[in-house]
Amino acid sequence: MPVVAVIDYDMGNLHSACKGLEMAGATPIVTNDPQVLASADGLVLPGVGSFDPAMQKLRATNLEQPIHDAIASGKPFLGICLGMQILFESSEEGKEAGLGVIKGQVKRFRHEPNLAIPHMGWNQLDLVQANCSLWQDLGDRPWMYFVHSYYTDPTNPLVSAATTTHGSQQVTVAIARDNLMAVQFHPEKSSTTGIHLLANFVRMMTA
Repeated sequence: MPVVAVIDYDMGNLHSACKGLEMAGATPIVTNDPQVLASADGLVLPGVGSFDPAMQKLRATNLEQPIHDAIASGKPFLGICLGMQILFESSEEGKEAGLGVIKGQVKRFRHEPNLAIPHMGWNQLDLVQANCSLWQDLGDRPWMYFVHSYYTDPTNPLVSAATTTHGSQQVTVAIARDNLMAVQFHPEKSSTTGIHLLANFVRMMTA
């Protein structure tokens, strides 16, 4: 089975991500060792929490450059939730610079009457890049599970792979560019549809 390095920078419980990857047919290894990242077949950057502490911990563990190297290597790379947001340049949530792999900013949902923030629960995707390998056999407008108050706003709209609508706000919740993919929702908590997405990701490692 393909070996997937789950990057450990002390931001959230990694158990559910590992369990989802196992169900999707991968062998997950939780690690912050650059050599393990370099030898893995694919990488997942998970994360739950806030932007600034995440970037501070990545830098404290010297993971910033190994992540850039892994993405540049062409291996399948998937950011999840906060792991998607820190791929961007900056966030309204904090002052730290992000990884800057994707041009753009992380923004907070605008307040609207009767709109719950954080956006929590199930919502449907509108697939912008319909041919993205992550979406294979998921059907039209698949349901995924979300928990977030901030969303990504890429400078180049062509990197957006899916959007969702919360209140009147349609926002990017997935990006895809070559081997780099990221999702705002939690596939590992999105029932069989989410596991199918992870299986599509794992399949890229053997293509």
